[in-house]
Amino acid sequence: MEPFKFNLKPRVVPKVRTSHRCIKTKIPVPESLKLLEKIKKYESSNVMEQLPVIWDHAKGYQVFDSWGNAWIDFTSSIFVTNAGHGNSLIIKRIKEQLDKPLLHSYSYPTPIRGAFLEKLISMTPSYLEKASLFSSGTEASERAIKLARYYGMKFSPRKTVIVGGEGNFHGKTMGAQMAGGQHDGKKWIGYLDPNMFHMPFPYPWVLEKSGMSGKELFFKHLKALEKNGVKLKEIAAFFVESLQGWGAVFYPIEYIKAMRRWSKENSSLLVFDEIQAGFGRTGKLFAYEHYGVEPDMVICGKAISSSLPLSAVLGRAELIELDPTYTSTHGGHPLACASGLGNLEAFERLNLVAEGKRKESIMVRELKRWKKHFPYRIGHILGKGLLFAVFIKKEDSNELDIDFTNRIIERAMEKGVFSICTGRGTIKLGPPLIIPDDTLVEGLRVYEECLSELV
Repeated sequence: MEPFKFNLKPRVVPKVRTSHRCIKTKIPVPESLKLLEKIKKYESSNVMEQLPVIWDHAKGYQVFDSWGNAWIDFTSSIFVTNAGHGNSLIIKRIKEQLDKPLLHSYSYPTPIRGAFLEKLISMTPSYLEKASLFSSGTEASERAIKLARYYGMKFSPRKTVIVGGEGNFHGKTMGAQMAGGQHDGKKWIGYLDPNMFHMPFPYPWVLEKSGMSGKELFFKHLKALEKNGVKLKEIAAFFVESLQGWGAVFYPIEYIKAMRRWSKENSSLLVFDEIQAGFGRTGKLFAYEHYGVEPDMVICGKAISSSLPLSAVLGRAELIELDPTYTSTHGGHPLACASGLGNLEAFERLNLVAEGKRKESIMVRELKRWKKHFPYRIGHILGKGLLFAVFIKKEDSNELDIDFTNRIIERAMEKGVFSICTGRGTIKLGPPLIIPDDTLVEGLRVYEECLSELV
């Protein structure tokens, strides 16, 4: 079967005009195709595989092109703009920094770096005492791997084993990819780190089928590691993606609690990757807080600034200080720190973590409507806060229907709702936390309308 491709032929679609959406041209806009071809020529052809919308500007929960069309954004730029696109507090802080001017400072000290770090540490749990700043999530993941191994080597030169999770993702650089559990993406590496291993992900359907508790399943997976040659005393750290984003899939709580207890008893670290899940997305500041455990390190990115490239590793002071000479050329960039400070101020002023939690009930109510109306097409509905995934299955089967899912999000685009394409048969929903209640409902009802039309 030919892989699904979004339709790049401009076509007449029904006009849309509400307070939150506007579609007034053919879709895709005929004039936009030249830009797609230009990007394909000079960068990468994968631009042709995305929804054919040319972003001109974005504000709050809306994305606009240059031809008068406006979409409700259910992507938050892949969970970056949790505080909303073009947040005024973030822009204010960036403009203050621009007016100085100070556009770069390497890792040398600056007032804005100090102000951001102070605010960041004050807003995070007390056991996260210090931070190292970087420019991307994958760079922060690499840093956490290094610190974890430094920690393990304090006990033994051979205590360098990193245990990740099948299907988890920590970034696209070499170490981050090897620690992650998406193995098809590693074929380019050639020689994989022999001290990186992976435990199966305990999906809810796997847990249910096993008949075990989360705790029992953790120890079964640990024993399987040992059978595969891993010396458990040589585990330096467990790297856990707090949830798998494609399906908003969380770990079983007792699985993580067992991992936390075992790692403490065996002088191993528990590291959570919050790059996609953090900063209010799931109704708590960090998604790992749903498990009721205290990690040793937390990897942050994306919504830490709701805008410019910024990431961090948070942890106990002794861990961050294991390699105090580490520097990053653009880590803690003055404009990025300014945006990060404005973002945290917005979180406080707008009470965004609580807003993410409050709006969860709206999501649940609306998604139950989908399940009621299309029971033969809707499988699992998973998520918390303002992160949900709806599993779209084939009729008379539990197999996920990737092509049909893509048709739904393509139809939603034609109606003024912009979506993430997971390529996995799930509709992944993650609007900015500032989205008004009525807009959230309107967007979700558009998807329901698309389902009705396509079914």
